[in-house]
Parts: sequence; structure tokens; C-alpha cells
Amino acid sequence: MNLARHIIGISLVVLLFSGIGCAAKQTKVEKFVNARVEIGEMMTNYFQGGGMFKDGQRPSPEQMKDMGADIHTKLGKLLEKYDLTVEEYRKHSPEVFADDAAVKGYLNEHLDMKARYEALPLDRMGRGGSTGRGY
Repeated sequence: MNLARHIIGISLVVLLFSGIGCAAKQTKVEKFVNARVEIGEMMTNYFQGGGMFKDGQRPSPEQMKDMGADIHTKLGKLLEKYDLTVEEYRKHSPEVFADDAAVKGYLNEHLDMKARYEALPLDRMGRGGSTGRGY
């Protein structure tokens, strides 16, 4: 009888901790998907219509540096509401978005977010190698 109690007790503990792990993973997926959507929308708006560089004109190295700093600042402010830094987002987003089933599961539960996610470009400004839609 004691053995049966121990087995049941261990099984309940395993189930409890696996549930906590799944909830934490789901929260992380939600945070990163929502952040990615907002980043993608911010970047789309930032470069809307070519801005000050039209007709194939390219920015100078100084202008590129200023744009990079401006984008980094805006990105940092956006990610603050998700308790993330730019570095944390860049480090962990590949692993979060590699779990395609979790991302699709979250999006299927939140159809408004799914529509916004699917409206993002498939890559970043024509460069391949991104980890999904947007940034």
C-alpha cells in the first residue's frame, strides 16, 4: 500500500510541475509573439514609403548609423513593456519561434493577433535568414 501511495504522489508531483512548465512556456510564447508583431508593425511604419530616401537614393554611412541608433532606442522602449531588452529578445526569439506548434497554437487562440502576425512581411527588408515573419 505504501508503494502505491508513493507512486501516486510522485505522479501527481510530475503532473503538477509539467503543468507549471507548460504555462511558463505559453507565457513566453505569448510575450515573444506579441513583441514580434509590434516590432514588425513599428518597422513597417518606420520605413513606410521610403521615408527621406526615394528614387533609389541610399543613406550615407552617418545617416545609417543615426537610423540604427534611432531604431535601437525605439525597439528598447517597445520591448520594455514585455520586460525584455533588445539583447534578450535577439537571443531568445530564435528558440521561441523554432517551436512552430506553440506559436501556431497561440495564434489560433488569438485570431486578432494571428491576423496582425500574418500581415507582417515574411522577411526583413528582403534579407533572408530571419526566424519567421517580421523581426
